[in-house]
Amino acid sequence: MAGALDGIRVIEIAGYISGPYAGMMLADMGAEVIKIEPPERGDPFRRWGSGRLSPNFEALNRNKRSVALDLKSEKGLANAKKLLADADVLIDNNRAGALDRLGLDWETLSAENSRLIFCSITGYGESGPYRDWPGFDTIGQAMGGLLSLLTERDAPQPMGYSFSDHLVGWNALQGIMGALFAREKTGRGQRVETSLMEATVSAIGENATRYFMDDKVPGRALRTHIAQVYAFVGKDGLPFVIHMSSVPHFWKSLTEVAGHPEWQEDPRFSDWKLRQSNYDALKAELDRVFATEDREVWLERLRAADVPVGALYDLAEVFDDPQVKHLEMRQDVPHANGEMVPLVRPGVRLSDTPLEMRRAAPELGADNKAL
Repeated sequence: MAGALDGIRVIEIAGYISGPYAGMMLADMGAEVIKIEPPERGDPFRRWGSGRLSPNFEALNRNKRSVALDLKSEKGLANAKKLLADADVLIDNNRAGALDRLGLDWETLSAENSRLIFCSITGYGESGPYRDWPGFDTIGQAMGGLLSLLTERDAPQPMGYSFSDHLVGWNALQGIMGALFAREKTGRGQRVETSLMEATVSAIGENATRYFMDDKVPGRALRTHIAQVYAFVGKDGLPFVIHMSSVPHFWKSLTEVAGHPEWQEDPRFSDWKLRQSNYDALKAELDRVFATEDREVWLERLRAADVPVGALYDLAEVFDDPQVKHLEMRQDVPHANGEMVPLVRPGVRLSDTPLEMRRAAPELGADNKAL
């Protein structure tokens, strides 16, 4: 069955995460994605693995074709322009102005192909005082304010996940899909711009709006107090989390499972606002309770009482979980070399135009002969 974007051709001149992530999501929906890479070395992520295949590269480049072109050579540039002449989308996540200097600027390309959608992903935007700075994920997290909501500023820890790179990939996808829909009405392509800074600042809008309205700078703990979210460790040393929000039923059930129904009338905890103000005191009380039994015991008791609770899994636990297995989140995808590559499937399903993982990431330059 054809995907939703069957017939759409995407040219990807992008490396690492943000651009390739956007391109992969388009490819999963059926678009033909041709990845232009530098000869010999290719996308830098190709070299991040300890074996023949790089997990980083494989995770972000399935369903694509690879063409190795030296864009600084006359022949390579001519071949790139040939591909772009009838392309629907160009994804670029190089430094601001890098493609312009090669003659692959928006003005030139759109004049030659008026239906082209040119998506530019940069660190800080195409203009402004930071335009020429190098932009990487953790810098985006930090300068976009996200990291201040994930770690303590007096003992900062960088995150083990590339939040900003993935956020900007999603923003790029949103812009491209909007531009494709608009083109159905106008017949013309357009410029799509996003950046690590814009995507990150946009993603923290809830916290930012609260800051605008009460003039208090939020930190990591603010949401945990307001949303009444907690993390605990059971007797066996295994962690789990509870998210009560403001629903009275969840609080009542928690006190009963914990063996302290009297907390419902405790002047420190009797309503949601009081529990916010006395978060640390309540956390300490619950820590003592939950240290008395293993995690699985508490999970069973809390779920039976309809308290929102979940194990804090590591990745081995995630993919051993019955629901994750039921959802078939891990899928083995064939590689051109005959291997099967274990990947995580897309997190969305379409009933009539399903997303599909057809093949693993391509070998460098595997599709040069098709030029």
